[in-house]
Amino acid sequence: MSMILEMRGITKTFPGVKALSNVNLAVKRGEIHAVVGENGAGKSTLMKVLSGVYPHGTYDGAIVYEGTERQFRTIADSEKIGIIIIHQELALVPLLSIAENIFLGNEQARYGVIDWHAVTARTRTLLDKVGLRENPATLITNLGIGKQQLVEIAKALAKEVKLLILDEPTASLNESDSDALLQLLLEFKRQGISSILISHKLNEISRVADSITILRDGSTVETLDARGTEITEDRIIKGMVGREMADRYPKREPRIGEVLLEVKDWNVHHHLHAERHLIRDVSLNVRRGEVVGIAGLMGAGRTEFAMSVFGRAYGQNISGKAFMHGREVDLSTIRKAVASGLAYVTEDRKQLGLVLNSSILHNVTLANLPGVAKRGVIDDMRELAVATGYRRQLNIRSSSVYQEAVNLSGGNQQKVVLSKWLFSGPEVLILDEPTRGIDVGAKYEIYTIINRLAEEGKGVIMISSEMPELLGVCDRIYVMNEGRIVGEMPAEEASQEAIMRVIMRSGEKAQ
Repeated sequence: MSMILEMRGITKTFPGVKALSNVNLAVKRGEIHAVVGENGAGKSTLMKVLSGVYPHGTYDGAIVYEGTERQFRTIADSEKIGIIIIHQELALVPLLSIAENIFLGNEQARYGVIDWHAVTARTRTLLDKVGLRENPATLITNLGIGKQQLVEIAKALAKEVKLLILDEPTASLNESDSDALLQLLLEFKRQGISSILISHKLNEISRVADSITILRDGSTVETLDARGTEITEDRIIKGMVGREMADRYPKREPRIGEVLLEVKDWNVHHHLHAERHLIRDVSLNVRRGEVVGIAGLMGAGRTEFAMSVFGRAYGQNISGKAFMHGREVDLSTIRKAVASGLAYVTEDRKQLGLVLNSSILHNVTLANLPGVAKRGVIDDMRELAVATGYRRQLNIRSSSVYQEAVNLSGGNQQKVVLSKWLFSGPEVLILDEPTRGIDVGAKYEIYTIINRLAEEGKGVIMISSEMPELLGVCDRIYVMNEGRIVGEMPAEEASQEAIMRVIMRSGEKAQ
């Protein structure tokens, strides 16, 4: 099988940091080639070199595509010859239609006028190829994230893609949408389209990849041939982290005390459409030293519930009561929720959790500025000491606390968000998808931090779409479906099958 792509000796340096060092990557025509590694290993940087985000001349090494050495100055240069990249943060315009998004920058025009009949017809053909049964006139904002991902792929097909690069394509998808996307990649493979798949979900890699290239610290470690040979997740992890990981979840001996937070009969309506009753009569509690999980399928209402509890950051017509240490508390604003001892680590760290163009130092202290101020004025030395302390305590890998958050890996960004809320002095932390989009090594560090918080006597509520994660970290698990709590079980009695059984049964009762 011939090679469609060879990247030879790619070296990329930023000020003070060598992001890539003599990296080699060879992709065969018509294969799914996975690129894996810990956060900061250089995966995204390598793909930005390939796609022209980092133009020729800003790196050393050679890109050979279809037998010819290429020198891309822009993304348009790589797209012209069939190399299309789909980033984790989708590049769609919410208030434009599916058809308008697919042909944005690639307009179908005659004599300078867009031929909308041709655009609509071509869009229907492309949507059919990706298995999306939507009207081309539908606005992107009215689609779920799984369907938006398919629109991005249809957009790539419109540009006659030959090599499709997908950066964490299933990070925000539920299990069924993820499965549909992987099946689509396998169909593209049958059609002769090559794919480069970057993912931290190693079970997906093991399932669909023909070859697996492992990067570590900006260098190529090895390329594994997965054709006809089963490559286990443990084997991939060993290559990524340079050691065996016998247990992905650190052990903890629970010392569970009295109830810290209790929420009773919580109801929430949609933030725009008041007639939509999203959260119905939810009651739950978390105790001192306990990690409580909330399991559920995408759309179950977990995030909406968490955000509504945290200062009514989501929803309207919110009702119900909340108690800390048995005393009713007012959580009607974020300021009051923080003052009551609550913190919420959002699932969207880039949009809602961080000020990306600001430093680690300023992000860490953002939720508790009075903690680094004297008589209303920021004490620079106090702020520096606090940020440096959290950088050391949470092992945030960076050049200094003055490094901008945008230049950190996903795992280190997540640690900065955790630091910000830990500095606010909470008694209960709500962690919404705390390990989304980060690698197995960084996940272990996050789990260790969660264990440490529980050992310090804090209560932790953890929302996760990865059931093995909930089973490995939590002491007790609530199950949500269609805005309700439909089950509760101690971790020792829980299993993926038991959780899904509860969800399915609740769905049948609701019909």
